[in-house]
Amino acid sequence: MLVRDDMTFPPAEYERRLTELRERMAARRLDAVVITDPENLMYLTDYQTTGFSFFQALVVPLDGEPFMIMRAMEESNVVERTWVEHTRPYPDTGDAIQELVLALNQAGLGEKRVGYERNSYFFPAYQQDRIHTSFDAGVLMDCFGIVEAGRARKSDVEIEVMRKAARATEAGMAAGLEAAVPGVTENEVAAAIASAMFRVGGEFPAVMPYVASGPRSMIGHATWEGRVIEPGEHVFLEVGGCYRRYHTAMMRTAVTGGLTDSMYRAQEKMKLALEELKGLMGPGMTVSDADSIVRRTISDNDVGARLVTRSGYSIGIAFPPSWDEGYILSLNPGDFTVLEPGMTFHVIPWMWGVDGNKTVGISDTIRITEDGCESFFTLDEDFVVHDGGGAALAAVAELPPATEPRAMAPGTTEHADAAELR
Repeated sequence: MLVRDDMTFPPAEYERRLTELRERMAARRLDAVVITDPENLMYLTDYQTTGFSFFQALVVPLDGEPFMIMRAMEESNVVERTWVEHTRPYPDTGDAIQELVLALNQAGLGEKRVGYERNSYFFPAYQQDRIHTSFDAGVLMDCFGIVEAGRARKSDVEIEVMRKAARATEAGMAAGLEAAVPGVTENEVAAAIASAMFRVGGEFPAVMPYVASGPRSMIGHATWEGRVIEPGEHVFLEVGGCYRRYHTAMMRTAVTGGLTDSMYRAQEKMKLALEELKGLMGPGMTVSDADSIVRRTISDNDVGARLVTRSGYSIGIAFPPSWDEGYILSLNPGDFTVLEPGMTFHVIPWMWGVDGNKTVGISDTIRITEDGCESFFTLDEDFVVHDGGGAALAAVAELPPATEPRAMAPGTTEHADAAELR
C-alpha cells in the first residue's frame, strides 16, 4: 500500500477498511474478491471517476497486494488519487474480462475461491456470464455486501466529511427556498440551488436537486421542467449535497401565498414525526421500530395524505444514479436489523397527496450516536411562506453567508467554510 497524505482520509483509515474486509473474506473462506461497485472502490481506495460505466475492478487477495483493472484512460485516477500500486489498464479496443481472468491467473488465483459482486450495477450480466465461462478452474462466489458491511457504520473521519456535505446541502436548500417565488421557473430555482451548493465547496451530487411545483409535485421523482411557479402554489424541494462523494440530503417545502389549514397541519405532522423519532432513535432500536414511529405518525393525518415509500435509508458514499445507500439498509417494516453508532440515515416523513394533489416534505439526515442520535443540519423545518410579493425569508435571512463559519447546535461540530471544503 502506497502511503500518501493527499487522500480524503489518513492512511490508517484505509488500512483499517482493508483489514476488516480481509477478516470478512477469511470468515467466508474467500481467497480473493473482485470489487466492481463504484462506491465500494471509493470506500476502499479513494478511487473515483465519472467513467464508471466502463468495467473497473479492485482485486483484493486474502494475502498479497491488491491491484486494479480499469480502462487505460482511467489509470491516472488510480495513480493520482489512491494508495493502489499495481494497475492492469486495458485499451478501448481491449477485453476487460479477459484482462481480469488473465490477472487472476497470473496472481495465482486461477484455482482459488474468488468472490464477486453479483448485484453491482456496473458489472452487467453479459460480463458476468463471460467470467463464469473463462474462469473455469476456480470457484466464483457471490460476495455482494462484503464491503457494505463496513460502510454501514461511518467512522469519525467519515462523519466530518459528511458535515462538509451537509454545509453544501443547507446552502443549496436555503437558496432554493429563497428563489421559489411566483413568476420564477423551476429551472431558475434549480440553478440557485446548484450555484449555492457549488460555491461553498460542494461537489457534483449523485442526483441533482428535485424541484417540483404545484401539481407536478405528485409525480414521483419529478424535477425541474421549466414550469413557472404560480401564486397560491407550493414547491417541493429535495437537495442532496456532496463532498468527496459523501452525501447528506433534506426535503423542504415553499408556499407562495398564505399557508392553508391543511398545509399547516401537514407541516406540523412531519415535524412531529421527526421530533418523536429523534427523541427515541439510537443504538438498540431496530430498523422496523424506527420505521414504525414515522409511519404511524404520518398515517394518522386528516389531510388525505400518505407515506408511499420507506421512511428512510442509509446515506453516505454515492455515485449516480442515486445518492442513497438503501441497498445497505432502509427503514422498512419487518427489518429487525439493530441500529448501531455511526449509522447515518436520511429520514423522510414526507406526505403524498395533501388535499389530494400536493406532495410536501420535511426531512433530515441523522447519525446514530453512542446514546441517541443527532442531525447534521440546523436549517429551520417550517414551510417557507412567500407572501406573494417575494418578501424575504425569515429562515433564510437568519442563515449566515455561506463563506462564514457559524455556530452549530449543541453536540455538533462546526461546518467547514468554503475554503476548507475546497
